Amino acid sequence: MTTRHNRASATAAITAAATAFAVTAYQKDIRAARRRIESEGQLTDLPQGPIEFGESGDGPAVLVIHGAGGGFDQGLDLGRELVGDGYRIVAPSRFGYLGTPLPRDASAEAHADAHCRLLDALKLGRVPVVGISAGGPSAMQFCLRHPDRCAALILVVPLAYPAKGVGAGPPSPWFQAMLTAISSSDVVFWAATKIARAALIKKILGTPIEVVRRAKPADRALIEKLLRDILPISRRIAGLRNEGAVAATLTHRYPLDQIRIPTLIIGPEDCGYGTYLSCLDIAAHIAGARLVTFATGGHLLVGHSAAVRAEIDDFLTSVREIEQVAAVGLDHLGERDVAPGVEHGAVLEEITREHEVSLRL
Repeated sequence: MTTRHNRASATAAITAAATAFAVTAYQKDIRAARRRIESEGQLTDLPQGPIEFGESGDGPAVLVIHGAGGGFDQGLDLGRELVGDGYRIVAPSRFGYLGTPLPRDASAEAHADAHCRLLDALKLGRVPVVGISAGGPSAMQFCLRHPDRCAALILVVPLAYPAKGVGAGPPSPWFQAMLTAISSSDVVFWAATKIARAALIKKILGTPIEVVRRAKPADRALIEKLLRDILPISRRIAGLRNEGAVAATLTHRYPLDQIRIPTLIIGPEDCGYGTYLSCLDIAAHIAGARLVTFATGGHLLVGHSAAVRAEIDDFLTSVREIEQVAAVGLDHLGERDVAPGVEHGAVLEEITREHEVSLRL
């Protein structure tokens, strides 16, 4: 009896110690997450509603639109990883994420207009836009609705029509319940990153776990940071829920033939969200678009960071050269020689053709 009592007491003591350790670790991590977003984010208060954003680096501005579960912080992390040094990365928090509230109209079109308002507030003119994952719809709509503000379009594993493909089947009821539980609580999500890490990488980050296990230390470090920095998920729930509403509208293709700017599309065949088919479709319907694909890498393009960064750097260098030629050409033409209502993009296209500037596509 005494031995059984001692065992029970020891088990209780171990459980209490483990619980205390977990509570302390969680409180430390959640405080750090809250400090990070509060110290790095900026807020622009506009008549239509506030927009939170972050900035990083110096050089030509690039608008980076984050994916699901993100915010300006994810945009900055992925912007630095994909665009690299030498650019001023401007990364807004989309509707419902962190400090940007969810308005009644949170469609991709409304998102695109908000991107334009942010550029106005920052006194930025034409910029390249990078749409990552669920940031793809508003990036494309930005180019369609505000063509004079978009110098180039880069889509990386974009959510787009057709919103289906490998790994994009309906989730099981069990997984849906688990996802709901994880996304509804900071502490539950934090615990899941400790005890269900492989499942989160596969189902939330859309990347095969075997790809991650083979990854280099730098790639694994980025994956860990992206997963960790979803905290506090409580500040992102409204945005996460809105992603489903936006995805549900992708039953038809956007009028991509109206996009008349340099376009780069990047995606892997094994993306867990099935974006490979979307990449193929977009490339087939935007004239002159460059498509870069990889056989493996998952949604996070694991193992291809250097190649992707080189592609984007070459692409943006070409875009700057074209913009410079266009500026000279427009000055030479003079405003009186451009018919009223003619888009800047159409003039740019004609100047590019006349000067035979290579897009390096």
